[in-house]
Amino acid sequence: MKQVPFQYGKIVTGKDFTDRIDETRHLRQNFLALTNTAIISPRRWGKSSLVERAIESLDQQNGPLVVRLNAFGCKTPAEFYSMLAKGTIRDMSTSFENLVSNTKDFLSKLAPKVSLSEPAGQYELTFSVDYTSKDSYTPDILDLPQQLAEKRNRNVIVCIDEFQQVGEFKDSVSFQKTLRSAWQRHSRVAYCLYGSKRNMMTHIFADYNSPFYKFGDLFFLPKIDNRLWAEYIVERFQESQKNISNQTASMLAAMVENHPYYVQQLAQMSWFRCEDICLEQHVCQAFDAILDMLNMQFYVLADSLTERQIGFLMAISNGERNLSSDKVLRKYHLGPSSSIKAIKQALEKKDLIDISGKSVTIQDPMFKEWLKRNAKILAV
Repeated sequence: MKQVPFQYGKIVTGKDFTDRIDETRHLRQNFLALTNTAIISPRRWGKSSLVERAIESLDQQNGPLVVRLNAFGCKTPAEFYSMLAKGTIRDMSTSFENLVSNTKDFLSKLAPKVSLSEPAGQYELTFSVDYTSKDSYTPDILDLPQQLAEKRNRNVIVCIDEFQQVGEFKDSVSFQKTLRSAWQRHSRVAYCLYGSKRNMMTHIFADYNSPFYKFGDLFFLPKIDNRLWAEYIVERFQESQKNISNQTASMLAAMVENHPYYVQQLAQMSWFRCEDICLEQHVCQAFDAILDMLNMQFYVLADSLTERQIGFLMAISNGERNLSSDKVLRKYHLGPSSSIKAIKQALEKKDLIDISGKSVTIQDPMFKEWLKRNAKILAV
């Protein structure tokens, strides 16, 4: 059986990783220079894959050590501290014995317990963090990457995915101030912070009043060019003993607005539908199949929106430009022109739209197409 040449929905590496040559070089240089970096882009644009690609390019023997963390499950500062401590100890320990030693040396005040499961060989590190206590040892945890970097005599890159979670914490601004105050003093550690909610990440790092304003390099991830997508798709088809024309490959990527996740998904499903040569009809069939799979998900999403929000999204999907004109306001039931600002703010907060100057776009190209196809059902 021919090997499926396209991957989506997970971190991709090797040949599955598409282009991003300049971005990988940029991020690698930041890592080597110990420049703090915040990566911002809409969801499913390949931030995690880019970070992993940059890590792969580092000298594994003499280059920086890497700590990989994910803040997705953190609901409180205490949970964040716990995640940071456990992940740092885990990734910077060379053996179970070394992990126990590091835990004893740097976390002893938290009364930690370390156990090793048999025969799986998995360890469990447990302790509690009382964030509200006056005798809190949280500063020790924040300095843990720096302390271990000094002990190992190696620079360290701490990568934290879903970092926007800190914006959801109670008294988030105070917590962010605590983080920045500690991290900006670290001389052997750089922080790479990224997440799936562009609006919140932008607020944390681009807002002048935010504690993380000018924390480091603010890296807005661009889309991959259609020409590069076409070249990639053609090459991957050929490597799997199938063919697709450059024109059809370009059309495939354009149908989903060069969105990385959907390009990979549409290419894979088109690949499944052809024997030897992928034609436009195979791509169109695959596109419709993806929409069918997403149908219920989009219905649930639309049901969570107000009539005016749906109308606004419909106006954008139909290419309307003057959203405050009387004609557009009436056609899409948007109410008075004064309501447009509130509608945009609500949709941006939900990460459904991107606003760049006067340009407003729908983040998810498949949702955009679904809206156009279901206008009558949505009564807009």
